[in-house]
Amino acid sequence: MAKATFAAGCFWGVEDAFRQLKGVQSTTVGYTGGTKASPTYREVCAGDTGHAEAVELEFDPAQVSYRELLAAFFQAHDPTQLNRQGPDFGTQYRSAIFYQDEAQETEARAAKAALEKAGVFKRPIVTQVVPAGEFYRAEEYHQKYFEKQGIRACH
Repeated sequence: MAKATFAAGCFWGVEDAFRQLKGVQSTTVGYTGGTKASPTYREVCAGDTGHAEAVELEFDPAQVSYRELLAAFFQAHDPTQLNRQGPDFGTQYRSAIFYQDEAQETEARAAKAALEKAGVFKRPIVTQVVPAGEFYRAEEYHQKYFEKQGIRACH
């Protein structure tokens, strides 16, 4: 098993998108990239912790490659919106790839550069590519939120 961490706006829809991929064994929504230890949802939403809403995945590289996860990440949100996705705004909704090792960093930077070169998006990609830090699991009611609500995200 390998681990990957992505932030792409509200974590509910992002988690749901990754849960649909064969080879993704588990997903956990939470907070990362900030300075406050063990933040709460309320604290993250206030925008004072520096954390982003994120999804941490455990995946089987024999079934799904990191490159495929990156493709799903870039399809699941608009990586050209700085610190927002749809109606949600603030640094907690930023687009970021939190790499676990040098290989993930290299692939993330290459995927971002390839999309920019291909002109897939009309505006520049603002996705951060940064080292993974401490990941704090969000409150239980956020985990598999769409599944618990009996709804599916639009993707």
